[in-house]
Amino acid sequence: MQGTGDDQQRRQYLADVMPEHRLLPWETETGNPCFLSTDGGSSTLAKLADEMEAVQLSMGVDVLKEASRVLADPLSPNAEVRYAGVRLAECLRDALRVAESRGMRLPTSDKAEGDNTAEDA
Repeated sequence: MQGTGDDQQRRQYLADVMPEHRLLPWETETGNPCFLSTDGGSSTLAKLADEMEAVQLSMGVDVLKEASRVLADPLSPNAEVRYAGVRLAECLRDALRVAESRGMRLPTSDKAEGDNTAEDA
């Protein structure tokens, strides 16, 4: 599945701001991404972002368990199924943001190759 034009523009924008900034696991009130100027991950805000990511992923596991139970029951009321779907969509959005943020902080292949070469010498 290929991303839409908006997705590609967003990825390009994020790539342009990196590596000087970290994508945070929350958005502004208008839905825009929030960034933290990198500091090696030792600031209070970076630690808060790490904790928030862990909470979001943990909540995703809990929501998935409950949604699986609701969806497995053919007699589940429509309201419960809809609520499960809404919560799953929220958790998927959060998990994708966490994955995107963590992926952007991985070393690029050029850096990784240079690091390996230095270690091998």
